Amino acid sequence: MSNTPGRPTAPRLLPWTSPEGKPCYLIGDGDGAVSRVADDVEDAQLDMAAELLDHAADMLADDRATAPQLHFLAARMSESLHQTCRIAESRGAFLPVPESLN
Repeated sequence: MSNTPGRPTAPRLLPWTSPEGKPCYLIGDGDGAVSRVADDVEDAQLDMAAELLDHAADMLADDRATAPQLHFLAARMSESLHQTCRIAESRGAFLPVPESLN
């Protein structure tokens, strides 16, 4: 995530939720400790999603995969897709608006 250090930004959707499951936001200049932790968590989530996709391709190519294995795979993929969508929403909020849309 690249915010301009030292400049306040719109609230950032963080890659985790509160204990009650509510979204967490950060207001800051994008250069603090929490921003760096959020960046690291997002990077780890995206890396895990890529690894999960590779695993899914292998498992789906194997005709010996069982229904419980495929169910577990689908559950993990659902979690990963949820995390990836959250990252896209968070990062998309900081994309510049093209001049033609202003």
